Amino acid sequence: MTSKVSRLKIDNDLVLVNVFGVLLVIATVLFSESFVRTAIGLPFVLFFPGYVLICALFPKNKDLDDIERAALSIGLSIALIPLIGLILNYTPFGINLYPILVSLFFLTFLVSLATVYRRKSIPDKDRFTSFFSVFQLGKLTKTDKVLSVGLIVGVVVSWGIIANFASTSRERFTEFYVLGPSGKVEGYPTNLTLGETGTVILGIVNHEYATVNYRVVIKLHNETVRTIESIRLGDEEKWEQNVTLTPNVVGEKLKLEFLLYMNEGANPYRSLNLWIVVNPS
Repeated sequence: MTSKVSRLKIDNDLVLVNVFGVLLVIATVLFSESFVRTAIGLPFVLFFPGYVLICALFPKNKDLDDIERAALSIGLSIALIPLIGLILNYTPFGINLYPILVSLFFLTFLVSLATVYRRKSIPDKDRFTSFFSVFQLGKLTKTDKVLSVGLIVGVVVSWGIIANFASTSRERFTEFYVLGPSGKVEGYPTNLTLGETGTVILGIVNHEYATVNYRVVIKLHNETVRTIESIRLGDEEKWEQNVTLTPNVVGEKLKLEFLLYMNEGANPYRSLNLWIVVNPS
């Protein structure tokens, strides 16, 4: 019976960690801004990745005591986040919410599998039982109890500070860009003949932590030449479209404006300019 309970605890700690990961993914998708996402996200980000890594590296009871295991779990979790961000910075995904979340989830899941493999090679009596033993203060000495309480208080205070900072300092913005027809910041159609068509690529990426309705107005020499309506994007969604323009005026240094409006705003939220030359046909 004892052996069965021990195995259940071993399974439960890894199940708990990965269930939290799934819940965080769901909460992030369904609740762009909520206490639920913060409550699930903080332990998943600041404790669980380091915990499963410590379990994989030190699967035996005697490898570490509970205080060391808890402290190292927090420290390694904090160290892993910038490492993941550094790696993502050199990928097409970039350092954004969803790539970081997915990377962290799969890292935790894969290390959990490694932990299961490591534990199976150790006799039941020698295995680290579960995450829950870290919080069983009744089994600790007085010194360890003091350290445990201090650690728990420090973690709670740290999570509170981080949650408050995250909720008050998140930058909301929208990426708005114009690229040449090749998809690069070059090759813009800046020298055209009257009646000739030029093509650019317009792009919008929503980082507003909410669903937003966008509208783009394109002006040439202060005259509206095109309007793109009803661009509805959820948080972290991206929109790109080829836009063709045929100038109907001749001149040098004509101002081609791309004005981005958000929701029902009367004033442009973002603006981009190109100076073009239109020659007589």
